[in-house]
Amino acid sequence: MGSLLEAKQVSKEYISGTFIKKRNLALKPISFSVSDDSPSITAIAGESGSGKTTFARVIAGILDKSSGSLRYRDKDIDQMNSEDILNFKKEVQTIFQDPFEVYNPFYKVDHVLTTPIKKFGLAENKSDIDKMIISALEEVGLRPDETLGRYPHQLSGGQRQRIMVARAFLLRPRIIIADEPVSMVDASLRATILEEIKQLREIHNISVVYITHDLTTAYQVADNIIVLYKGQVVEAGDVENVINKPVHPYTQLLTDCVPRPDPDQKWSKTSGDITLESRIINGCICAFCNQNESLESDRKIYEFNKKQIVSCKVAEKKKICANEDISAYFTKKK
Repeated sequence: MGSLLEAKQVSKEYISGTFIKKRNLALKPISFSVSDDSPSITAIAGESGSGKTTFARVIAGILDKSSGSLRYRDKDIDQMNSEDILNFKKEVQTIFQDPFEVYNPFYKVDHVLTTPIKKFGLAENKSDIDKMIISALEEVGLRPDETLGRYPHQLSGGQRQRIMVARAFLLRPRIIIADEPVSMVDASLRATILEEIKQLREIHNISVVYITHDLTTAYQVADNIIVLYKGQVVEAGDVENVINKPVHPYTQLLTDCVPRPDPDQKWSKTSGDITLESRIINGCICAFCNQNESLESDRKIYEFNKKQIVSCKVAEKKKICANEDISAYFTKKK
């Protein structure tokens, strides 16, 4: 099974300060791939500051990586010529959390849709452009006569975000990276947008990398999930396994925060402080481990079962993962 997009030991470090340089390793080395044969939806979950948006922007080519390699269609992105780079930008599309980052308030929303068509030469005349735009808008449940010809402020947040889904779909990409696409829309519209994202895979064979802090939506839309904490993977695998039977204490805390309609359920409490900067050490960064016993020179990832891996001393009796590519432990959809 070939890889469409492959990241090997990719990391991202930010350096700040004029005279005294401060280094922040926002994303620790991670290996991940998107299959060319089987479209899937992979959720990247974690709190604010966990590194999930950094990871998304690195694999989208928006941010330069600090180490590792990133390949698309078996070509190193750093070595691509202008034609290959243009094809990469066409086939790997991004939907941002805040659609206002993309819209220019002085242009009508039509501009957002016509620009990529012209940039990539997808239509020969205005009639073809109009047909493509109308088809894309209808695909995401928008009526062209109520959408086109308007300025961004004249549309609701849900409409603006669905236009961004339509813009990405226009180019018929192979991969869409959706960065918190429903966090800024009303709850009534979330289910609609999530269903549209699922249809991208089921109907159009588009793989989706879904970035979120909400495990509820991750469970609804994703096939597999990667949980990040302080820039590194703490647990990953089939979404059913990870959310219903979490192994890592941090993942357990995240799942405990998901509201459940059970009046008899009690809030659980786990001792440990996940905010302490002193927890960022070599080896296991889990705040609930005995840190004196976790000072390993290298962080280890354990194979908890065939569809679930965990990076924590709680699983040290399991065998160490033989494959550094996290995606090797994902469920493949047919």
